[in-house]
Amino acid sequence: MRSRLKQLDIELIGLDDLRAEGKTIPQVVEDGKSPLENARLKAIAYYEAFHIPVFSCDSGLYFDNVPEAIQPGVHVRNVNGKCLTDDEMIDYYSGLVKIYGNLVARYRNAICFVQDDTHIYEAMEPSMESEKFILTDKPHSIVRKKGFPLDSISLDIKTNKYYYDLPVDRLEQVAVEDGFLDFFKRVLDLKL
Repeated sequence: MRSRLKQLDIELIGLDDLRAEGKTIPQVVEDGKSPLENARLKAIAYYEAFHIPVFSCDSGLYFDNVPEAIQPGVHVRNVNGKCLTDDEMIDYYSGLVKIYGNLVARYRNAICFVQDDTHIYEAMEPSMESEKFILTDKPHSIVRKKGFPLDSISLDIKTNKYYYDLPVDRLEQVAVEDGFLDFFKRVLDLKL
């Protein structure tokens, strides 16, 4: 976000920055049923804690052509009431691939921006969705990034290569940032 929004000439500080200043970060229970509900819960809680303009984003994972009951949505890591470890996530989603075949997936993203007590803006638009990608049941042979287990079974739909094996400039192309940039231009009424 910092990189993409830098052209707006606004200063972004994150929760880690506030923590470094000695501020207590409230724990927010993300129990919304959609990415937008979770983004709203976090943005409002952080605004109430710090009384500065705050935005929060959230995402959910969605598959094409699988039953609604299988859609992870905002519960990507929580399956049947259990919070999965990284290895359990790889096993679970690889198992779905074995049942349904390679899964065409995308992340639906949402944002909520609390500017002040009376101005709250939010969106969950197609322009904020990730590009579609494929989940496979064959994990990348060598690369694992703690906290991001699905990256090891995610393939770029255009090249059929693991995201870990794509050149950096291709990764920048698949980033979902234009929708967020457009959102801020719109709500802040910026003309760039």
